[in-house]
Amino acid sequence: MPMTKNLRLAILAAINAGKEILKVYVEEHEVEFKPDKSPITLADKNSHKTIVEGLKDSGLPVLSEEGKTIPYQDRSKWDLFWLVDPLDGTVEFIKRNGEFTVNIALISLDTPVLGVVYVPVTGILYFASEEIGSYKVKIGDDFTETDADTLIANAEYLGNGEYPSIYTIVASRSHSSKDTEAFVSQKQNELGKIKLISAGSSLKLCLVAERKAHIYPRLAPTMEWDTAAGHAVASYSDCKVYNFETGAELKYNKENMLNPWFVVAGRHQA
Repeated sequence: MPMTKNLRLAILAAINAGKEILKVYVEEHEVEFKPDKSPITLADKNSHKTIVEGLKDSGLPVLSEEGKTIPYQDRSKWDLFWLVDPLDGTVEFIKRNGEFTVNIALISLDTPVLGVVYVPVTGILYFASEEIGSYKVKIGDDFTETDADTLIANAEYLGNGEYPSIYTIVASRSHSSKDTEAFVSQKQNELGKIKLISAGSSLKLCLVAERKAHIYPRLAPTMEWDTAAGHAVASYSDCKVYNFETGAELKYNKENMLNPWFVVAGRHQA
């Protein structure tokens, strides 16, 4: 498959950021708290620096969770930019359960057109773009930049997978809500038998993209950088990421970057 310059940059930046995260992960690390009470570690900071450096050759602006002070009056003029979460699932990182990711998305106006989600602990890489669709591949410990083309060429296409025989709902491992519980109960009443699985970070969007779950309701707060990369992986695997109340596709680079409640589902599975 053809790999564009921007896709290559994003993949390599995510993998290199993952290496920096794992250096901190295996050692004892301090946890700080931002003004909004959310945790941050040295891994978040080092990953941010690595990604910004890795994307520099694109010549495009980068909006990252750890560098989010760019005024809306400036970013509203951007036609194409990177939207990054250097370490999505800091709570999972602190718990050491491995369910955290590096998220890098390319946004055209208000829509993700490329996304990379990397799971440093397992080496699983999801990547997608509007040109090629959505894929999954495992990165080995001995991976080098010269391996990129061969590895990507052998990645698994996600668009042809089959859903589980039992209707499967994926939910947040660390951020449940009463609204989510009500959603699950309603599906159980409608369908009788369902299966509920949990996962951390943007893995939940990717599980729907690869047909391991039918649907992911996120009826709790998230920010744009939490979802953009996984949104691309889901979208280009024939799934929809939509506003729970209106049914409209999620949009990005809003003045307020808080996402509405949303649902991820296969286009014929909701």
